[in-house]
Amino acid sequence: MNIKSRLTLLFTMLVGSIMALFCLSIYYFYDQYREKQFYSFLNERAQTIAQLVEASQDISKADIEKIEKENNTIFLNEEITIYDGADSLIFTGGNEKFTLSKTILAEARAGREIRTKHDKKEAIIIRHVLQDHRKPWVVMAVANDVPGMNQLKRLREILVIGWLLSLILVGVAGWQFANDAIKPVSDIISQVNNISAGNLHEKVTVGREKDELAALAQTFNQMLGRLEIAFLAQKNFVSHASHELRTPLALIMSEAELSLMKERASEEYKVALKGIWSEAKEMNELVSRLLELARTEEHAFRVTFSKIRVDEVLWQAKASVQQKNPGYEVHIHYDKIPEDEEQLKRYGDESLLKTAFMNLMDNACKYSNNKTVNVFLKIQKDLIQVDFKDVGVGIASDELPFIFDTFYRSATTISKAGYGIGLALTKRIINMQGASIEVESALGAGTTFILKFPPF
Repeated sequence: MNIKSRLTLLFTMLVGSIMALFCLSIYYFYDQYREKQFYSFLNERAQTIAQLVEASQDISKADIEKIEKENNTIFLNEEITIYDGADSLIFTGGNEKFTLSKTILAEARAGREIRTKHDKKEAIIIRHVLQDHRKPWVVMAVANDVPGMNQLKRLREILVIGWLLSLILVGVAGWQFANDAIKPVSDIISQVNNISAGNLHEKVTVGREKDELAALAQTFNQMLGRLEIAFLAQKNFVSHASHELRTPLALIMSEAELSLMKERASEEYKVALKGIWSEAKEMNELVSRLLELARTEEHAFRVTFSKIRVDEVLWQAKASVQQKNPGYEVHIHYDKIPEDEEQLKRYGDESLLKTAFMNLMDNACKYSNNKTVNVFLKIQKDLIQVDFKDVGVGIASDELPFIFDTFYRSATTISKAGYGIGLALTKRIINMQGASIEVESALGAGTTFILKFPPF
């Protein structure tokens, strides 16, 4: 059974049950009202007969019945029995005589109104107080409430038919309700079936704005966004790798081909091999950079951060940069070391953060005339700020918005060795750590990269 049918069935059962309970309540309370009214009529009837009998002992039963017919409507199958103060039967109206026990006579004479059933008839036993203050009589009246029972039967028929017809209407309304409730789900399914790897940018839309299905569509759109980033990252990696590796591979192949075209002297072979080695070294460096770029993209989906001290990572990065390039100078300056070392800690990936710091130090030294970078570590109200300042050629203002794009290189640095990957890689790493990176630069005045690590 699908959701639409199940919703319709549950809705119909729920509303049908409520309506059935309502109908039963109407029937029950009306029956109680009918019974109360009928017993009241029986009481009046019994008192009337008793008063007639008391008024004249010489009036015969036939005369009493004649008087009653002229003044009141006699109930169907009416039976009236009267006992005097000595518990003797003094009057019977009808074809049946009712014998009452001493206990019942005593209870009724004490003032209790006894209501009971006799052969599917309502019966009432009451006392009649005489005007001469003799011992009260006991009167029993028995009759069928034919009009009341007919009305009750008619009410039952109306309620049953009305309930069945209402149940049909509720079923139809429930089907429409379920159809309206499930329609957004059907729309989502239809839209999702049209989304593939080639159009992950498309989003799922729902007509409603603030219900659970809209939240579901928003969650699905967020998932599509993450998938799109993953696909785009993979696509960019393959595109960048193939683009950048093509040049060194072509140079290696041309060097080898030229060397094999004819016999050459050993010195010429050495020169060719040195060229091949140089291109292979450059290609190895490029592959390492591309793998680091891919690693950051992978970490964006599998983040396993831990508490690290930012100042310690700075010193590790400094040692690695100076070991790799002995001519570079990295100077780390502390504004003020906090007494609580927790202020220097942040959640992050130590190896990736070290890579980001090394890239900024390496770039600053590479593009500075004195091969020196000054790093300033500041603690400002739980905010860790790290500035990387060089005295290099600087970057034009119109090029600043693009320096973090992959493989982008500014006109002032095009003559230097590089691939345009370092800053793109650094920005991704810094953003992954929950920090931000800004740049301030002017031609001929150097460049400063500003990193800000917010509190946990």
